[in-house]
Amino acid sequence: MTTEQLTRGQVWLQDVLQLTGMAVPVTIDPQRQWLVIETQDPQQVNALLGSQGMVLDALQYLANVNLNLHLPPEEQFPFTLELAGYRAQRQQELEALVTRAAEQVRHTGQEVAIPQLSAAERRQVHTLFQQYDDLETVSRGQEPERYLVVLPKTDTLS
Repeated sequence: MTTEQLTRGQVWLQDVLQLTGMAVPVTIDPQRQWLVIETQDPQQVNALLGSQGMVLDALQYLANVNLNLHLPPEEQFPFTLELAGYRAQRQQELEALVTRAAEQVRHTGQEVAIPQLSAAERRQVHTLFQQYDDLETVSRGQEPERYLVVLPKTDTLS
């Protein structure tokens, strides 16, 4: 079913891009299961990324809402959009950020705040922290000042 969902996403995204006046191809990265916007034109890349990836995040959000609408949870698919290596580079940055924050919390025993993440990146960081049995993450604040906090996991059985 994944190939079918990715193909549906590919067609949807190409249609959206064409409506914006950017008739650029969209391919599927089968290994990562990402939709890849295939343009290296600096003007198109800048327009589609926006400041700190905000436009790409918005397109990704729209893809997820529209393509998963009315589907039961078990049939929904998490669409990720890639453009000019932005997601891959940002993934590496987030993984390094998670490692540093985990080390700091373990070393000090104090919580660490991670500001300036988009909602999608906060979800991604929450997921990356699931590998740590001794740490947990929470989001605090209200948009647009919402931020993520890493803290030692508390024993709720005591």
